[in-house]
Amino acid sequence: MTENLLEVTGLEKHFPITRGIIFRRKIGAVRAVDGIDLAVQPGETLGLVGESGCGKTTTGRLVTRLIEPTAGRVVFDGRDITHVSAGRMRPMRREIQMIFQDPYSSLNPRHTVGAIVGAPFRVQNIKTPQGRKKAVQELLELVGLSPEHYNRYPHEFSGGQRQRIGIARALALRPKMVVADEPVSALDVSIQAQVVNLLDDLQKELGLTYLVIAHDLSVVRHISDRVAVMYLGKIVEVAPRDDLYSRPLHPYTLALLSAVPVPDPARRDAAQRERILLVGDVPSPIDPPSGCRFRTRCWKAQEICAQQEPPLETPALDEVTAGHRVACHFPITPEERTGRGAQQAREAAAAVGEADD
Repeated sequence: MTENLLEVTGLEKHFPITRGIIFRRKIGAVRAVDGIDLAVQPGETLGLVGESGCGKTTTGRLVTRLIEPTAGRVVFDGRDITHVSAGRMRPMRREIQMIFQDPYSSLNPRHTVGAIVGAPFRVQNIKTPQGRKKAVQELLELVGLSPEHYNRYPHEFSGGQRQRIGIARALALRPKMVVADEPVSALDVSIQAQVVNLLDDLQKELGLTYLVIAHDLSVVRHISDRVAVMYLGKIVEVAPRDDLYSRPLHPYTLALLSAVPVPDPARRDAAQRERILLVGDVPSPIDPPSGCRFRTRCWKAQEICAQQEPPLETPALDEVTAGHRVACHFPITPEERTGRGAQQAREAAAAVGEADD
């Protein structure tokens, strides 16, 4: 079995809530990431999806050590980097880089493209055989930009071109792994496919490993090998891409997939086209529900769901493959995905919302 490039175990990040100006007394914490396990193999793309505020971006910043974990363990390429100091982490940053969500705020408007893309060489004090300018121009060509853009400023580029500049900066040191935080969400739909295809081509050409954070399930399906679904700081389902999209096991995953637009409605029957509407807001990460965190919005919730937190494991169902794990006491059955069972699931979800009202 291939050794994992990235292993995350019991990872937590709690942001303290304080009161007072002088003494700053802690009165609580926002449990943004609350004990997750992830593994990414070399050359693989793992998609991390979920609603806004579920902790996806915080997870990406934790594994790249842009922020300090509260608890847990992050092992990258066989080295524990959980609490490595900034000085010791600096040379390791050559091997794990990040592409940020907003191509407008992630580029310094006062620096030229040459200075932005060449910054990693300067910070890491790396000498290039043909000079830094030549290396930057080759990177610009690699991501589909012209070498003549070297002396231009970010405001002279479109959103898609700015994101390509950010990708070039992330690839400057030839990292082993790239964490892409919503790489296309700020771009026009017409440009998103170009950037996604670029990331796919770069992975094949450079042998990259990706952790792609997104909320657009159609983008994740196109680019990922495996998908992890996150809800309120927890991983609720992990599966190979095709398994997750064709046989979701967690009620939350089923509801997410029902919201994906279908270009040709004739391809699906009327029962499958209708959405499963999750009524109500996501609970506060300051005081999450006991047991299963999704139970307050789940139509399958029972008493055990409030008492015991379900472990992330492979359920004993005939249709489930070994790599498909779910954190649910009552996983979705085949009957609940189609036909009358799907209709009953929608009615049950609506009844949960009416009961809350």
